[in-house]
Amino acid sequence: MSRKKDGGGPYGGFPPYVKGSDTSLIAAHLIADETLTLRAKVYFWIYRQGERGATDDEIERALEMRHQTASARRRELVLQGRIEDSERRRPTSSGRPAAIWVALPPEPEQREMFR
Repeated sequence: MSRKKDGGGPYGGFPPYVKGSDTSLIAAHLIADETLTLRAKVYFWIYRQGERGATDDEIERALEMRHQTASARRRELVLQGRIEDSERRRPTSSGRPAAIWVALPPEPEQREMFR
């Protein structure tokens, strides 16, 4: 099993998992090598939405990610201070109100990636 870290954080550098759940911990280890790439995809997509932002539902559909994968990467971005809740709401595909997430500007050394 890979034990690759991807930047520290509240889960010791691994993707989030449910404490006390062996299946959640195993899943976190199995996806650890992919989380950096998946998190970047989520961040870049939200960033490109500008002030319109994106709901979890929109992220999942646009990036063709399962809910668990997309929402976990979005949560990691929140914990890293890369995106935030706009405090606005928009209906999901099922009609329920959902938080609209907006990306904070990239760090100066990362701005070249956004051109």
